[in-house]
Amino acid sequence: MTPRDRRLRTVLTALVAWSALAGAALVGAAPATGVPDARTIAPGVLYSQFDIPAAHGVTHAHLVTVDLRDPRVRVDLMYPGAVAARATVSRLAGARGAIAGINGDFFDISETQHPGVEATGSSDGPAIAGAHVLKAAVPNGQRFGPRLPPGADSEDVLGVGSDRRARLDRLSLSGSVRTPHGRLTLGGLNQYALPVGSIGVYTSDWGSTSRMRAVCGTDTDRGAPCSVDTYEVTVRNGRVVAAAGRPGGGPLARGTTVLVGREAGARKLRTLYRGERVRVIRRLVAASSRTPYRFAVGGFPVLRHGVPSAGLDDSTSAVRTAVGIGHGGRRLLLLALDGASAYRSGLTLAELASELRRLGASDGFNLDGGGSSTLVARREGAGAVTVRNHPSGGAERPVPNGIGVFSAS
Repeated sequence: MTPRDRRLRTVLTALVAWSALAGAALVGAAPATGVPDARTIAPGVLYSQFDIPAAHGVTHAHLVTVDLRDPRVRVDLMYPGAVAARATVSRLAGARGAIAGINGDFFDISETQHPGVEATGSSDGPAIAGAHVLKAAVPNGQRFGPRLPPGADSEDVLGVGSDRRARLDRLSLSGSVRTPHGRLTLGGLNQYALPVGSIGVYTSDWGSTSRMRAVCGTDTDRGAPCSVDTYEVTVRNGRVVAAAGRPGGGPLARGTTVLVGREAGARKLRTLYRGERVRVIRRLVAASSRTPYRFAVGGFPVLRHGVPSAGLDDSTSAVRTAVGIGHGGRRLLLLALDGASAYRSGLTLAELASELRRLGASDGFNLDGGGSSTLVARREGAGAVTVRNHPSGGAERPVPNGIGVFSAS
């Protein structure tokens, strides 16, 4: 087949897909995936793959479509049992019994600018798994990943509420430490970077990784030196039991909380003494929804109400992972591009938004890409998932979290 024939076939495939999608929308039916040759993984869950013509060449996409109207299907956050830990998507899916999944948020992948400080592997944004709040967002200037589009924030999430509807939202931390001397405001929850001058709380969800990274960098410069004015307080059963001049590490028992302060936050923590009673209160507050979230993952929006986000990069192509929301939050489109050398040109963020809209999404959310982009799904008759795309690094990259699809059938 000549290059011209291949381009013609790709365009025709896209036109057929669009026609099928538009026809289904006109009659009120749910299109299979917006592309031909979709295969059923489980009731309400379909897998397909297809080519996408783009400005820098044809790329290949893998798509899992999830119908949240089907009570036998649910989605949730997959993670390795700790916020500061990583595992491959296939391992995360296998451990939880997921039938499909993709990688999730951007994360603290390296710490070359802070010698002696280990990378935590923790994600940038908020995270909720099984209705349990795991962590809050790092400051925008501390993020790993591409520069945020105008108006986006590290607190942006894709979530599914207790009403089984998916939506884009923003989750901010609201918390305090009540002490005999007054109330101290919390600036972080199980996150690898704390705002300058703040106090962060760490629980058993964090894991055993050192908390030292939390006091490095500033709100606007991830690579700035680590603070030398730090303090850490350990609270057990509501009382202060220990203190230290710098953040520590190691696993935390359930019921044990560690407070880490930097600069002004450290000075406030130094007023606490062993044996004093303290009470830590923390929660994530949604900007636009009153429905409690069962699941949430960080990233950033590229499509809202059918309109691409303003200022999206339209020149830099890359292998990407994204999620589309359709049918009033009742359908999820889990999309991962293929990292094989023949397709590695990928999509720009502007092209990604357009492709999600073409597939029937009204809202779209970009997740970590490049070597992290991974989509797994079970094959017919198989008892475990298989990696369906080709990770661009030649093998799966361990990641902090992912979106898992689960079936009760």
